Amino acid sequence: MSQQTLKTYPVWDRGVRLFHWINVLTIIGLLAIGLALMFSKEFGVSGDGKILLKAVHIWVGYVFVINLFIRLVWAFFGNRFARWKAMLPFGKVYKVQFQAYLEGRKIGQNVNFLGHNPLGRWSILLMFLLMIGQGVTGLILASTDLYMPPFGSQIKTWVAQDEASMALIVPGDRETGIDPIAYQEMRDFRKPYRTLHTYFFYLLMLSIVIHITAVIVEEKRKRNGLTSAMITGEKVFSEKPFDAD
Repeated sequence: MSQQTLKTYPVWDRGVRLFHWINVLTIIGLLAIGLALMFSKEFGVSGDGKILLKAVHIWVGYVFVINLFIRLVWAFFGNRFARWKAMLPFGKVYKVQFQAYLEGRKIGQNVNFLGHNPLGRWSILLMFLLMIGQGVTGLILASTDLYMPPFGSQIKTWVAQDEASMALIVPGDRETGIDPIAYQEMRDFRKPYRTLHTYFFYLLMLSIVIHITAVIVEEKRKRNGLTSAMITGEKVFSEKPFDAD
C-alpha cells in the first residue's frame, strides 16, 4: 500500500481526546496509590501515611469521576463518533455495521471503521460500566473512610455520639466522639462496597489489558493511525471506511 493512496479522515474530537488522556493519567495514579494501600504493611506505611495516601487517592478519584461524568454528558453533544449511537452496541446503525463486519470476515475482507468497530463497541460498554461502578463505590468509600464528600457529613452524623461530638471525629480515630455501635453498623454497611470496589478494580485492569492488546494488534495489522488518532484526532485509510460520510 503506497503512501500516496492514503486519505486522512477526522474522527475523535477534542473532548474525546481530553477525556481519554485524563482518564489514562488518573487510572495510572489510582492504580499506583491503590497498590500502595493494598500492600501498606509490606511497604511499612505508617498510620498517618496511610491516611495521606487514602486522601490523595480520593482526590485523584474525584478527577476520575468528574472526567467520566463530563464524557458521559459529552456523548450527547460531541461529534457523531463521540455520541452514544457510535459507542454502544445497539440500534439499527450498529446492526448494519455488525452485519457488514461479519460478511467481511466470512470472505476474508477487511471492513474498515472510522469509529469503534462492532466488537470494539462491546469493549467500550464494558469499560464504561466498570468505570461507573468503580467511581460510585469509590465515592461511598471516601465518605465512610475519611468522611470526605459527597456523603462524609452524613456518615459523621451517623457514627457520632451526639451533635457536639461531630467536631471531634477525625479520620483514623475510631474512639473520640464515636458511638461504637453506630460505627460498627457503618463499617458493616461499607463492607460490600469495599468488596465491589476491589473486584471492579481487577475487572477494569483486565479490560484495559485486553483493550491495549487489541489496539496494538489492530495497529500492526491495519496501520491506520489507531493510536495516534487519540492525539491528532485523525485516522488514515487507503479505502473509504464503512462508517465515513
